Amino acid sequence: MDRAARLACEDVIMFVNAAIASTAQREFHSGAGQQRMSLRFLHEYVLGNYRDLYAATLALDINHANAAMIVSNLLRTAREATGEQRVVEGRLIGARLRSLPPQRVYGLFDELRRLGVNNRRTRAIVRDWVAARPDPAFDAIKYRRGLSTAARHAHLTLPGEVGTALFDWRRAKHYATPILETWRRAHYEQRALYELPYTVAEGLAAKRGLDRARFLSGIAPRLTEGERLRLQAGAARHEVAEVAMDLARVPLTRLAVYALSLPRPERARRRDELTAALRSAARRAARRQAGTWGRVVAVLDDSYSAAGSGVKRRRPLAVALATHYLLEALAADYTGLWLHHRGDPLLVHPIGATGLGERILDGLEHRPDRLVIVSDGWDNDPPGLAGEVLRVWRTRLDPAQATSVVHLNPVYDAGTFDVRRLGPGVATVGLRDAEDAAALVELGRFATGDAGFDELRGHLAARVERFLEEVAA
Repeated sequence: MDRAARLACEDVIMFVNAAIASTAQREFHSGAGQQRMSLRFLHEYVLGNYRDLYAATLALDINHANAAMIVSNLLRTAREATGEQRVVEGRLIGARLRSLPPQRVYGLFDELRRLGVNNRRTRAIVRDWVAARPDPAFDAIKYRRGLSTAARHAHLTLPGEVGTALFDWRRAKHYATPILETWRRAHYEQRALYELPYTVAEGLAAKRGLDRARFLSGIAPRLTEGERLRLQAGAARHEVAEVAMDLARVPLTRLAVYALSLPRPERARRRDELTAALRSAARRAARRQAGTWGRVVAVLDDSYSAAGSGVKRRRPLAVALATHYLLEALAADYTGLWLHHRGDPLLVHPIGATGLGERILDGLEHRPDRLVIVSDGWDNDPPGLAGEVLRVWRTRLDPAQATSVVHLNPVYDAGTFDVRRLGPGVATVGLRDAEDAAALVELGRFATGDAGFDELRGHLAARVERFLEEVAA
């Protein structure tokens, strides 16, 4: 592979890693401003140099924030695309928007309005997405501002009573649409308040000054699983038992975040319940790959930096914990090695320096088929030992690469425009949710230069085709 192709391959993988791991929020080692500026530059660089591959990343497991940014940038620069590129981009944008949470899409439409992006293609994309929404009346009360902004900006004609409810709701004395009528009555009747979605009812309850415990008890039957999870701490504080949730239905990484938000004594008390839920979620995430990965050893970072930041509390540690249970499900024989913690992984907490090198040596002594390292990459005890250990292992002790090594990094490093790497020969990929780990490992071969730029293009083209087929189905 020539130097230009290698550089292009590195650029695209660097961007994919960032688009998976970074949400432009404050991290342990960098502030939100640094994160935003670094990520914005990276988007502009890849958009300008590899537009078709930039659009293709919409088919990968990137996070919602970067997916919305890619859509915004593609629509903002539509004049720079060829006719063929616009056709592919339009299909990818439409498919990706259908997989994003509605609040994120409405936020994107508001951003397009602020930027003055209102060409014919943008209006058609907004129109088609709004028309495909299953319940416009529901959106009119839950995403009220977002829908009204989209309607004005794209000159939409809204169906039935939705337009009246959005722009002149007091005019109607009665709505034939049940949810709109319930919402109208909730402004005057407290009983109707508890028939609304929680996020709508909460604002009206606050305006009325309703007692929080009473409100949570009344609205409990209307809560989604995600809302129940977020409200657990508040419900316990107000002694509201009705908000209790079925942990067996919570996704793996979200469940790990919840488990680590609990005090350690409570985690110990609920050990059987939480462990069973985490293992069940891991089996669901592993699906048909369960038990197929052979002997796996994981080196898991529980150093102090795994505490994350004020806006991402314990997020890196939660990703490591979730990945621990996922790898346990994927492997036929599994060993998990934390840097500091010994014993029940459910009681792990962030502490100490990041001494990856010695733990990697411990892991390689098992001669695994796969060594998986989950860390932010700030190897500092001593600095650089992990990279040197892996270099010697690959060049001297395992030149045939009987053991595959991959580094999963959940933290974006604003200073390097990438997730921090342990060494040039180590496959490093960004990771947002542990559930995506199995799919992301295949990107590792592109990160080390073992695969060429043409192979990367082929991989992305195949992912695009599969993504469009899945969304259409």
